[in-house]
Amino acid sequence: MSERKIPLIPTIIVAAAIATMIGLGIWQLGRLEEKEALLARYEAAASNAQPLYELPEEPLDALYRQSAFTCTQPGEWNAIAGRNDRDQSGYVHIISCPGADVVLGWARGPDRVEWAGGEVTGIIAPGGEAGWRLVADPPLAGLQPNATPDPAATPNNHLAYAGQWFFFALSALVIYVLALRRRSREQA
Repeated sequence: MSERKIPLIPTIIVAAAIATMIGLGIWQLGRLEEKEALLARYEAAASNAQPLYELPEEPLDALYRQSAFTCTQPGEWNAIAGRNDRDQSGYVHIISCPGADVVLGWARGPDRVEWAGGEVTGIIAPGGEAGWRLVADPPLAGLQPNATPDPAATPNNHLAYAGQWFFFALSALVIYVLALRRRSREQA
């Protein structure tokens, strides 16, 4: 009767892989809590309960807050796909100003609009090269209102990611156990 041995090196490798996947799942659960706290902060900022945020301090820390900004030298203009306050597709018109990109408003088409600059009030929203931009409210340059930036649109997939990592770990364990059973049958 031969003694069946569990292979040491493959077992260590599989155990390390499973432990890593479980660790990644736990890490994603931690990220879930962090993201929920961030979304709660965004919701509080969007509630207008906070005072007007003066640009150009640290806008990434103030996403979804009301802000004011004076654009003294409008620069590069761009139109990208976007939605208006009635959820219609069209183009949002963005102009670069020193210190901020400003979403002037929405239009059906991408035709260039003229705007000489001035005071802009609106909401600090994610996007743009700097990671944020000021969405004008009210709209400027004769454009229609943009869709209001909504913190609920920020994805929070960390629970699903954690579930995936735990599933991968379980799958690796099941596959390895099946491989060991097959190996033991072949040796018998």
